[in-house]
Amino acid sequence: MLNTPEIILILVLALVLFGAKKLPELARGLGHGIKEFKKATRDVQDELHSAMNTEPPIPPPQSSPSVPEPLAAEPAPPPAASASPAEAVPSVEAVTPAETVPPSEPPRT
Repeated sequence: MLNTPEIILILVLALVLFGAKKLPELARGLGHGIKEFKKATRDVQDELHSAMNTEPPIPPPQSSPSVPEPLAAEPAPPPAASASPAEAVPSVEAVTPAETVPPSEPPRT
């Protein structure tokens, strides 16, 4: 909190900086600004309180269709699994580079 000497020092500095004619206008503008700010915060608080106190609207009842919808078809069974997973995916040992590339013959002299 400001003490009396600090308040007097601030008022003297304001008088020197702005002059005697501008101080009342500045004070009036500051008062209007504070008044508008308080009004805006009060409006926001009132709107929040009224929104919290009102009940949400009741949704209209859904009318049931006159013709019943057909039942969903049962999903198709999963594809038949192979005898073993090794047959489905070749292993690294099943395909080797030696089988894919023909062997090179040594040069004849």
